[in-house]
Amino acid sequence: MRLTVKTNLAMRVLMFCAVNTGRTVRKCEVAEACNASANHLGVIINQLGHGGFLETTRGRGGGIRLSRPPSQINVGEVFRVFEAGLPFAECFSAAENTCPIAPTCRLKIALKRALDAFYAELDMISLNELVDGNTGLEHLFDLEQVLRMSCEHA
Repeated sequence: MRLTVKTNLAMRVLMFCAVNTGRTVRKCEVAEACNASANHLGVIINQLGHGGFLETTRGRGGGIRLSRPPSQINVGEVFRVFEAGLPFAECFSAAENTCPIAPTCRLKIALKRALDAFYAELDMISLNELVDGNTGLEHLFDLEQVLRMSCEHA
């Protein structure tokens, strides 16, 4: 199993915003800290906004911030927004399934249970649990640190 780049970056964006709770951050700051393209992040930020995880403000002084406290953002919920449209295996997609053994295959049942267990574990984790007391992450994602680093690259 492998997560998509979008899911990975979505979690980085949310963690960056959680470390900088109470501040509106700019996409370029997130891109710098998360080692991502600002254009690619734009798509992800848009999805996170539509999913109810982020508030976005346009224009001068605009940016993004969490739409609810980190303790109320569930990691499983975030993963479902970005991973749900991708079937885990061919047989999970009614439209694209060409597997001849699908009607009698027991592997699909086992895979379904495994995926359910995977999401059940993620459902027990809040964004707050990923960032609270994580001094290494706080150091990497602290906005003042990010701004210093971006000035050094300029």
